[in-house]
Amino acid sequence: MAFVLSLLMALVLVSYGPGGSLGCDLSQNHVLVGRKNIRLLGQMRRLSPRFCLQDRKDFAFPQDLVEGGQLQEAQAISVLHEMLQQSFNLFHTESSSAAWNTTLLQQLRTGLHQQLDDLDACLGQVMGEEDSALGRTGPTLAVKRYFQGIHVYLQEKEYSDCAWETVRVEIMRSLSSSTSLQEMLRMMDGDLNSS
Repeated sequence: MAFVLSLLMALVLVSYGPGGSLGCDLSQNHVLVGRKNIRLLGQMRRLSPRFCLQDRKDFAFPQDLVEGGQLQEAQAISVLHEMLQQSFNLFHTESSSAAWNTTLLQQLRTGLHQQLDDLDACLGQVMGEEDSALGRTGPTLAVKRYFQGIHVYLQEKEYSDCAWETVRVEIMRSLSSSTSLQEMLRMMDGDLNSS
């Protein structure tokens, strides 16, 4: 949870940095879809987290990379996009299909895909060709490694019900942070554009 708060603070600071505006307009619908995705993850719960205490894990997101406003504007958008892309990939596997209610899982996949489409437009606006390496370095790479750790954990636990429950809770926290962030960025961008 500490990483989520650090990420949120870093990205808010970035939005107040030089330039102020993200250069894209995240619609209210984008934020609503994000909230719906979090509700869907909540509805997907099949086990009590107390039943799975032995499977709890700190996935150790490298928060030192996102503390103190170190992220540039393009990096912030790239990190947010990577979080959504990796979440989509995680819940688009054969093992996730076996673990969750098919209807809820498909709704989650659709919502994540919709958010990714929205962010693709933003990513294109804030990242020039010279910034294309951002996805292979720094904070975005750290997010990829974080999700790789989640994939390794699931493999080690042989995709058990408790492992998936642990991951569901972890992703729900991450998406909660990104939804709050997206709403704040949308409102700030709207305020700056109306000035």
